[in-house]
Amino acid sequence: MNVNQPAPPGVPYGQPQPGYTGYQSSYGGQPGPIIPPSPYGAYNGPMPGYQQLPPPGVPRAPPSSGTPPASTTVRGPSSQSAYGQFGQGDVQNGPSSTVQMQRAPVSQPFVPAPVAPLVNQPAAFQPYGPPPTSAQVTTQMAGMQISGPAGPPPSGLGYGLPPTSMASASGSFQGSNLYGSYPQNLAPPTSLAQAHPGAQTPQCCAPMQASSFPPSAAGGPRPPSIAGPSMPGQSFGGPPVSQSNHASSPPPQTQPPMPGPPGPPPPMHSSQPGYQLQQNGSFGPARGPQPNYGGAYSGAPNFASPPGPPQPPPPKRLDPDSIPSPQLNELPPQQKTRHRIDPDAIPSPIQVIEDDRNNRGSEPFVTGARGQVPPLVTTNFLVKDQGNASPRYIRCTSYNIPCTSDMAKQAQVPLAAVIKPLAKLPPEEAPPYVVDHGESGPVRCNRCKAYMCPFMQFIEGGRRFQCCFCSCVTEVPPQYFQHLDHTGKRVDFYDRPELSLGSYEFLATVDYCKNNKFPRPPAFIFMIDVSYNAVRSGLVRLLCEELKSLLDFLPREGGAEESAIRVGFVTYNKVLHFYNVKSSLAQPQMMVVSDVADMFVPLLDGFLVNVSESRTVITSLLDQIPEMFADTRETETVFAPVIQAGMEALKAAECPGKLFLFHTSLPIAEAPGKLKNRDDRKLLNTDKEKTLFQPQTGFYQSLAKECVAQGCCVDLFLFPNQYVDVATLGVVPYHTGGSIYKYACFQVESDQERFLSDLRRDVQKDVGFDAVMRVRTSTGIRATDFFGAFYMSNTTDVELAGLDGDKTVTVEFKHDDRLSEDSGALIQCALLYTSCAGQRRLRIHNLSLNCCTQLADLYRNCETDTLINYLAKLAYRGVLSSPVKTVRDALISQCAQILACYRKNCASPSSAGQLILPECMKLLPVYLNCVLKSDVLQPGVEVTTDDRAYVRQLVTSMDVAETNVFFYPRLLPLTKVPVESSAEPPAVRASEERLSKGDVYLLENGLNLFLWVGASVQQGVVQSLFSVPSFSQINSGLSALPVLENPLSKRVRDLIDSFRAQRSRYMKLIVVKQEDKLEMLFKHFLVEDKSLSGGASYVDFLCHMHKEIRQLLS
Repeated sequence: MNVNQPAPPGVPYGQPQPGYTGYQSSYGGQPGPIIPPSPYGAYNGPMPGYQQLPPPGVPRAPPSSGTPPASTTVRGPSSQSAYGQFGQGDVQNGPSSTVQMQRAPVSQPFVPAPVAPLVNQPAAFQPYGPPPTSAQVTTQMAGMQISGPAGPPPSGLGYGLPPTSMASASGSFQGSNLYGSYPQNLAPPTSLAQAHPGAQTPQCCAPMQASSFPPSAAGGPRPPSIAGPSMPGQSFGGPPVSQSNHASSPPPQTQPPMPGPPGPPPPMHSSQPGYQLQQNGSFGPARGPQPNYGGAYSGAPNFASPPGPPQPPPPKRLDPDSIPSPQLNELPPQQKTRHRIDPDAIPSPIQVIEDDRNNRGSEPFVTGARGQVPPLVTTNFLVKDQGNASPRYIRCTSYNIPCTSDMAKQAQVPLAAVIKPLAKLPPEEAPPYVVDHGESGPVRCNRCKAYMCPFMQFIEGGRRFQCCFCSCVTEVPPQYFQHLDHTGKRVDFYDRPELSLGSYEFLATVDYCKNNKFPRPPAFIFMIDVSYNAVRSGLVRLLCEELKSLLDFLPREGGAEESAIRVGFVTYNKVLHFYNVKSSLAQPQMMVVSDVADMFVPLLDGFLVNVSESRTVITSLLDQIPEMFADTRETETVFAPVIQAGMEALKAAECPGKLFLFHTSLPIAEAPGKLKNRDDRKLLNTDKEKTLFQPQTGFYQSLAKECVAQGCCVDLFLFPNQYVDVATLGVVPYHTGGSIYKYACFQVESDQERFLSDLRRDVQKDVGFDAVMRVRTSTGIRATDFFGAFYMSNTTDVELAGLDGDKTVTVEFKHDDRLSEDSGALIQCALLYTSCAGQRRLRIHNLSLNCCTQLADLYRNCETDTLINYLAKLAYRGVLSSPVKTVRDALISQCAQILACYRKNCASPSSAGQLILPECMKLLPVYLNCVLKSDVLQPGVEVTTDDRAYVRQLVTSMDVAETNVFFYPRLLPLTKVPVESSAEPPAVRASEERLSKGDVYLLENGLNLFLWVGASVQQGVVQSLFSVPSFSQINSGLSALPVLENPLSKRVRDLIDSFRAQRSRYMKLIVVKQEDKLEMLFKHFLVEDKSLSGGASYVDFLCHMHKEIRQLLS
């Protein structure tokens, strides 16, 4: 099946899918949104007037399947061919084929082009217009040679390389405030093709420096790149903007040679008649002024002047994607040890997110075609299911996977899928259809047991079908038979969700139930710590008050009048108290179990009850609990026996369910699962550090196994004032598919809103109970590794006592055979679970991926956000068994190998001083650095052992959107957008350089929310937001904004509410004043800067990655 083939439009099943009225066209086959051609020419295009045929015997790059090469050129509008006679996706490596080029004789004299006198142009930047969208990006780190032999730098048309011993330090150019000169809603463009605003640049021909895919990508031997003399007068230094300390250019004959294009060398430029080297280092006819862009660069682009007396250097302008670094001879002695890399010149997450929103946010994402890369998680888009599961359910690290294991090993790109089987959909998208096949149950393959799906092939007139996973042929059951049309499709194709949709549900038959009995509706048991700490802090009273109203909002199925879930109550300290709340009682009865070593449930009848029937008894109990324990002096608690009690109660009631545990302290009372305080900061950065992440005892692991067998899920709410050993207490919630919430030093006044909001959401959310998930794949790959909050008793089945819509399971795949480009690869995720109403269901998600024999296709179809999600989970699991330093080094090494393989096999030959990144992985270094600097892998002094264990567990089941904002927080200036505008203000990069003293910023990472107030913010803004007259009177550490009736206050409060609504946990607001003691905490989240715990800045890390890549290549 061709990737670009339009999928057949889906006919609705009796009812239209909401949100798609009148929508036609399949995203896979139709042209996407029209992208204007890049106004800037490509790097190193053909020299104008230097006519050249491709050297004899050099083959054209073979056409590759799919979209145009990612890091190459911009696709123009459909009416204009951006590639001349080449098909979409073909890459031409060399001069543009639209003009017939002819090679100039070698002996031809060099005739310099007439040039205007050089004008020393001030380095004022014109604002960029909206940058081209899928423009090529080769982040050129010219001048980042950190190690290597001394001597003349390697040849290349890039910028000069620095001395080999240069230390890397971040810094920006003197006097250049580049950031301020872009329009507010755009961060600096990051593509190489946009070399200089307003500079006259050549027509869009296939680049060479820019990473196009030369013929050798097909695997043939790469011809050596031949170096020739450089253009006279060509400057090699990096372009420092408005830098005063220029030295004049060295005489031309001392300059290093330049590489030629791959293949037999054409005559080198020194003997060419003709055009000057363009401003951005390209050759080619200068292009006229472009619409929507600033005028031409007024300084003459005088690069190809004849040798003569040394000319003053041209004013240097920054190429947004080259990373400039001044020449050695341009630096005064005191500066020779510093790198001068402009942060605006390196890939910006903000720009990439903004571009994707602009390009892909307006069209629905139609899932008909195989192997389509979805929009980024940060883009709001609608999904139209036409045979593949929505990216809300499954996201992959790559949508085009290597055909062989050798190719996969070479690239080192992990093949993984992040699966969120019960993900919540926006209201405009229809939930999965439920299919009921009656007593016969779902139709499945006889051999591999895969479920009927759109990729199954019906044969013999529809009497049999061939499995798309294992190729086995199975008889179609008589009641499921249907005739085929002339294309071989069943005539009921569009009436059956399992034949035309990527995601759907089957009602399960009794064969899919435990002990061949349909399950009972689940139960919720609330287990409340009533020790001294819990009572004194006000927690017990607050919780009992909230439960009175919250019990009316238990999850219910569809349009049910009331929830089918039953509830029970237990309180505990050193002993357990069970309550009989049977509806026939006038008052609740309490039963105490003090033998915690041998836990049992003292009552069955009256423990689990229907809320509406026992309403008055429950209310009476919740009123009495705070009074009963008001004068307690008991400080010790038990923990494991509480979970055992809940599990035994569910077992006796023969139903699955969930325990809500509210716990305050380390369980040191004599009982099974007793713990001791083992917190020891001296273990940090030693080989024993891993023990801090491991459970103290194996007891909880076996308890978790028993809970999973019973379908008992545990949600844990912790309220510690000191160390409670989250690494051990979290084992049962983690393995049962539950959640942990942590409120350190809980105070009712400041923390109640966060706690109650989390509790309400946790109690009300839909959960699948007693679940088993299996992932099947087509021949050639298989699921080999699983990450997430679950239990596995064998190598294939993921067992979850409970699974909610926030949790993901991450699956890694490995090759076990060769894949074929024609058939691609298939993944089917099947989840068997019990719904809130006690109905047994199967939820199926199917996804088809492309397979490739060219590494270029792999790198063109990767998704960095999913890759980072997988790598973070891999690293966070690694700390359980390896020293943290080993885990960090392994991450850096793997990413360096991924990028080095791209550089070696897919990018065109260029100077080793350049860092070339694939277009869809250009943010890999910045995001990876954020993972390396995270609290788990590099904790600061203030981060506790419990915090690290807590975050480690949280991240392990996060989805891609959550890890994206968790590792690279959103930072929004609040006063830059008109108050009446409803749009979200454009984000800025997470760096202190981006903060303006006169502004107010909101920062969020999914768990924390900060409002940072600059010291020189206008008085009117302070008054509008805080209702105080001046900055000095703002109360630092404030956790809520006053409700004021003015547009700014309302807008900021609405924005905070919308952030909270997007996240699965309530984010408590902290107001931070500039230069206040809380600012250190805030700066911890400015992840592009150096961190106090020793984490590198983005610029420094990019230098380090470049050094690693070069070591691999050499």
